[in-house]
Amino acid sequence: MIVPTTRLYIMFWTFGGLILALLCLGVSGSQSLYDVQWLPCPFVDEKVQVNKEGHIETKYINREAVLQFGNVGDKPLHPAFITFLVTASKVDMRRYLEGSEDTLHCEIRRYSTGGNVMRWPTAGAQDHDVWFTCTIRNTQGLFVITTFLRHTTGTPAQGQMDFLQWTTVNDRDLLTTSAAMVVLTRTPSVKVGFLKEPNLHCLFAVDHKLPHATVEWRLQRHGERSKLFSYSSRTGKTEGSGVAVKAIAAGNASIKLPPTRKHSEGTYICSVMVPPLNGSHDIPLTISEQPRVSINVGSTLSMTLGKNEKLICDAEGYYPLDVNIEWYCEESGGSPMPSLLENVMHSSHRYNQDGTYSLSAIFYLQPGLENSGYKYTCRVSHKSLLTPIHKSFYLIVTGRKTARKRFF
Repeated sequence: MIVPTTRLYIMFWTFGGLILALLCLGVSGSQSLYDVQWLPCPFVDEKVQVNKEGHIETKYINREAVLQFGNVGDKPLHPAFITFLVTASKVDMRRYLEGSEDTLHCEIRRYSTGGNVMRWPTAGAQDHDVWFTCTIRNTQGLFVITTFLRHTTGTPAQGQMDFLQWTTVNDRDLLTTSAAMVVLTRTPSVKVGFLKEPNLHCLFAVDHKLPHATVEWRLQRHGERSKLFSYSSRTGKTEGSGVAVKAIAAGNASIKLPPTRKHSEGTYICSVMVPPLNGSHDIPLTISEQPRVSINVGSTLSMTLGKNEKLICDAEGYYPLDVNIEWYCEESGGSPMPSLLENVMHSSHRYNQDGTYSLSAIFYLQPGLENSGYKYTCRVSHKSLLTPIHKSFYLIVTGRKTARKRFF
């Protein structure tokens, strides 16, 4: 048996325009997703070989394919493409889909059991079944679902690792499969503020009564993984917290995190293992706090000619670094483009106890009479903001008062 040590990943894009071509074939946007009959779903095939150094090299090849739902014996709806026919089982990925067909991105890949050969405990399963994964992502970020598809071939494996002897899939082949397990998240990515308690969604379903399943949550941060929770239905052993153990029996493996802090950022990984399958989803969590912006004057500033004023624009409580603060000046009557002030000084970033930062932009104003009516604006931009925040004031300049002469 050859154990892989290094795999060289090379992606070959062999087609372009498949999605458009298939959409033109008539996927109806009016039907519900639960009733959808097929979806365009490129198949990422693999060509695996052992190089001279004994390392495993894998070339990935994108091939045109269709995911079709139906029954054993159905004809392919689009015979010009590879068809993965998903037949009826207790697991139907369509019931978890949301949105419309044009918001779905589908991809099928081969799945290796890593040498773990065992018969899936459902009728008709064989020891030499081969596996594929079908991952559907909502392009608007509503969900990601991975379905494990079981396909029975007529040729048993010959003792090597499965990826060294993949079952050949020819163009226009129809592969009859059955959905064995799904793993779903409705929080593909999470953005929260400090001291929040977010729920990270993770759901799974299996095509037979709850088998020996293991659920794990891990946090990957700065290249290191730490275990947050684990549960084994075989032993009943639980480690960690945040997941309702009773809910796991119903397929709910969601986790509630403690109040978020700076070290809460990272990628949270929900894994569901039902041998020989191991499904997981990576959920990146980022912390974001919008700046609170203020200036140290009201909406109107009255000044006497010859005097000067210290103007401060504060951006407080933002996360992460960095923030951009600029002062602009606009002539009375409205100029085509406000001018950027150059004589602005910035403080250093101040670190707050809650983990956020603050910054100030300061300039000294000594106006002339011609500056009366000018509009001054502080503009703050930060990655947490869709549009910058503006704070403005209008300047009124008056001449010096002269002493009144007294006559006797």
